[in-house]
Amino acid sequence: MRQGDTLVFVEVRYRAHTSHGGAAASVTRRKQHKIVLAARHYFKQHAINEASQACRFDVIAFEGDQPDWIQNAF
Repeated sequence: MRQGDTLVFVEVRYRAHTSHGGAAASVTRRKQHKIVLAARHYFKQHAINEASQACRFDVIAFEGDQPDWIQNAF
């Protein structure tokens, strides 16, 4: 998505129960790395200069039916 001039990559996570950790905690370093690689692929496929395009990584974490939007999560 875009917010102004910033390209925003959003990871949406859901946990019905927090017994195995919360939804936000499920975005591990490994998952973050995969999201960054996907963003780089997007830049390449759309011929976007990643050095000149502002971007950020957000997480929308649902626990039950309550969303928590974490902007600039990593």
